[in-house]
Amino acid sequence: MPRPGGRVPGKVMNATWGAVSGARTGGKAAETGRIEWADRTQKGIPHMHLTRPRRGALALAGAAAIVFATPVGAVAAPGSPDDALPEALFGAADPSYDGVWRQSIALLAQNAAGYTPAPEAVEWLAGQQCADGSFQAYRAEPEETACADVTLSDSNATAVAVQALAALGGHDEVVGDAVGWLAGVQNADGGWSYNPGGASDASSTAVVIGALVAAGTDPAEVTRDGSGPYDALTGLQLGCTAPAAERGGFAWQPDPESGELFVNDAATVDVVLALQGAGLLVTPDAAGADGTDGANADDDAEQGQDEEREEDAQTLPGALECDGDQPVGVVTPQSTGAAGAAYLTARLEAGEQHLVTAFAGAEEQPDFGSTARTVIALAAAGEQETAEAVLGWLRDHHGDWPDYAANPAAVGTLVLAAHAVGAAPEGFGGTDLISELSLLGPAAEGVGPATESASSSEESGSGSLVWVILIGLVVGIGIGVVLSVRRKAQPRDGAAGSGTGTDSGTGSGSGKADE
Repeated sequence: MPRPGGRVPGKVMNATWGAVSGARTGGKAAETGRIEWADRTQKGIPHMHLTRPRRGALALAGAAAIVFATPVGAVAAPGSPDDALPEALFGAADPSYDGVWRQSIALLAQNAAGYTPAPEAVEWLAGQQCADGSFQAYRAEPEETACADVTLSDSNATAVAVQALAALGGHDEVVGDAVGWLAGVQNADGGWSYNPGGASDASSTAVVIGALVAAGTDPAEVTRDGSGPYDALTGLQLGCTAPAAERGGFAWQPDPESGELFVNDAATVDVVLALQGAGLLVTPDAAGADGTDGANADDDAEQGQDEEREEDAQTLPGALECDGDQPVGVVTPQSTGAAGAAYLTARLEAGEQHLVTAFAGAEEQPDFGSTARTVIALAAAGEQETAEAVLGWLRDHHGDWPDYAANPAAVGTLVLAAHAVGAAPEGFGGTDLISELSLLGPAAEGVGPATESASSSEESGSGSLVWVILIGLVVGIGIGVVLSVRRKAQPRDGAAGSGTGTDSGTGSGSGKADE
């Protein structure tokens, strides 16, 4: 995923889930991963998709957006186009590093909101698959270009494509081949790197777990040399020897020289989600999830579910407990994930319900992409109250996310965050996120004609106002000049002929006017 140390080589700053979506916090935060949404997702850029010329213009405005939705480490496939983008592709920015990623997120979001994505958009995604089952970040001409360089295959793109196509259904062969490829490139420690052959990282391993779950495969059963993905993730958690405030958090990767672990908030978000056995599509409990009182559910069944949830909450492991430098109790994926969720909750409480990015020498900035994924992760972990509070912050502040409206992965992630807690994406703090997606790519069935978003309309309106003011100034200046000329042309006391120089433009008045 979108969105630490070591990913930059592969991924290029992008734009999942601050310019580097990851830019995660902690001692080595600057090395954080997927460049998320730049914040891999951006905002404020006009976003219309109906005609190719307009999408081309958007490419300029949305260039920074790639920084947001692209997983870190993404490597551009050869032959990427400069301007001619497929009509079925979401987004107008260069897709070289994130085409498959942003397409998958957009389709997942439409599906999660209850809409049927356009068939051409789905088929474009499925058609990006290589013969070996993998996906690259983007292939401009998949029918004509073979995936000859295996190092360009992308575990993040493959995994998120699996999540999208499995959710949409009807692509069992594509999904199966992709899962087979992922299993084949698993590292000896049980994890995955962004591209085959690299060291495992937390976010890549996490997004692959989400893909395995979506495909109906138990991640614990996918092993290499006796190690599985949960083993890889557990080994990246900061334990009882770390500073108290960092315990329970996860590193993106061990430091390549010292092997030391440095906490990374964005990586922690990805891992917490994966350790719940979930991917990006998290569906809330049916009873009352749509904001109703559950009147259509059986009262006795609902009461039983409430009691069961209450009982689970009493036994759910929480923050990492230590006895000296050793954890208390047995370490399991569940306890590891719960400790990660407790770490995130503390970070959110300290940060007014959002995460931040911090680069050397720069001010902290909100990490919108990681914050949106935090909602999904905490909802999956059963931390509904905290997840809703974080979503509330996003509702109020998503308009500050640089260029988010031009980035399909950013908009899509907000939709998935809203869905995870049962909120409607059509009324997200005054923004219809589904319509926003329709401005960036093929509209889903049942979505009305795409129109410019509120932010775009405001920009257009303010631009029109500027022109009105300018025209008014010009007209005013012109009138002033005319009146001045007429006054000078009037006969002065005792001067000749009232008929010269006034309306005809001749005489002394004319001379002054020419000057």
